[in-house]
Amino acid sequence: MSLALMAALSALDAYGQKVDVTANNIANLNTDGFKKSRALLQETDSSGVIVSVSKVNTSGAPILSEDGTGEVRESSNVDLAEEIVNLKTAQRGFEANLKTIKAEDEMLGSLFDILG
Repeated sequence: MSLALMAALSALDAYGQKVDVTANNIANLNTDGFKKSRALLQETDSSGVIVSVSKVNTSGAPILSEDGTGEVRESSNVDLAEEIVNLKTAQRGFEANLKTIKAEDEMLGSLFDILG
C-alpha cells in the first residue's frame, strides 16, 4: 500500500472521529452543565493522523430553573454555529482524502492497463 493511500485512510478515520465528537456535542446542546469536547488532528511522522480529544471546560451561560425555585443552573457550553463549522471542515477533509484515494486507484488502474 502506498504512503499516500495510508495517509488518506488514516485521515478518513481521524475525520470520522472528529464527526463523532461533534455529533456528541450537538446531541448534548440542551443538556445543562454539559462540557463540549474538541477533537484535534495531528500529523504523525509515519504519514498518518492521530486524534486528541479533550474537554473544553469553559462555563455555559447561567439559566434560571423553570420549576419556580429560582435556582440558577449552568447551560451547556456548546455553540451550535461552531459545531456546524466543525462538521463542514470534517466534510471537506473527507472529500479531499477521498479524492486522493480515487486518484491513487486511477493511477494503479492505468499502470495495470499499461502492464497488460
